[in-house]
Amino acid sequence: MDTLVIGAGIVGLAVARTLAQRGHAVVVAEAEAAIGTGISSRNSEVIHGGMYYPAGSLRARHCVEGARRLYAYCASHGIPHAACGKLIVATAESERCVIATLHERGVANGVTGLALLDRAETLALEPNLACVAALHAPGTGIVDTHALMLALQGDLEDAGGAVAFHSRIARIARKGTGWSVRVGGEDLAFDAVVNAGGLAAQGLAAATEGYPPEGIPRQVLAKGSYFGCTGRPAFSRLIYPAPMEGGLGIHLTLDLAGRMRFGPDVEWVDTLDYAVDPARVESFAAAIRRYWPGLPDGALTPDYAGIRPKLTGPGEPAADFRIAGPAEHGLAGLVHLFGIESPGLTASLSLAEAVADCL
Repeated sequence: MDTLVIGAGIVGLAVARTLAQRGHAVVVAEAEAAIGTGISSRNSEVIHGGMYYPAGSLRARHCVEGARRLYAYCASHGIPHAACGKLIVATAESERCVIATLHERGVANGVTGLALLDRAETLALEPNLACVAALHAPGTGIVDTHALMLALQGDLEDAGGAVAFHSRIARIARKGTGWSVRVGGEDLAFDAVVNAGGLAAQGLAAATEGYPPEGIPRQVLAKGSYFGCTGRPAFSRLIYPAPMEGGLGIHLTLDLAGRMRFGPDVEWVDTLDYAVDPARVESFAAAIRRYWPGLPDGALTPDYAGIRPKLTGPGEPAADFRIAGPAEHGLAGLVHLFGIESPGLTASLSLAEAVADCL
């Protein structure tokens, strides 16, 4: 089956790899000049556990299974990663119920190793923390996302697939039992098309002739900025506050060299602007000092920003991933992926299997 996957981010590459290994003749169309220039290169690089998402949701199922697959994949392909663990901290008594709910949800989702810790137990692990309690998630980790994408691309190419750069899709139209896709003024024929376009997913769905408009969810853009931190690392684990509306709160992540960085915050935007406003440092510092009072003055520096393609906005419950395959819209050989934000990286290998099963 000749199959086009649109988008060479982590999810698109994972889908393409899986399809190629199942015997599809796969081409990945990427609008930019390199793999993973969008959402995939502008995130926290965290392998999530799966305790944030409602039981039975696609996010929960694919995060837990995806993490299991991702750790195994990193080990087998020599991809730099570390299961450093995470503490989700309650900095006030009112937040104890929040982390207790996360614990219950994680257990229901099949997350292993979770433990509620009191203040003394938490400080025994991370003495620089300020908190009243914490949820310890030892299975959370970090990964080199670029190395991961290169490995996925390598597997795809080993299985006979290819990535075509500078290939922007203008139209997707039904042609016989397959699809005609306009790329750079030329119409190409495919048996199946997978839209893993991330921020461009809704636009690609709108450019699909015959696709029902009511099947295209609205897209809400949430910008998240990150600040780096000078000095020696004060923690050996990831540190997360109790989650906030639109995100998981301004948390501490570590890169594989141990460097600390903080973010993302949540800024609802209408355009793709990746500049980090230095003025946001004050709100970052205030949020960080709730769990790390020892943050030195002047230690935070603007780093980078990402934009998440959410399906819900301020004040609305977070939406689940949407895998719109033939069973949902009735068009054979077509899958649109909507709202694939966090934990999309963690879920990628599991999502890839689910997408392949749709075709």
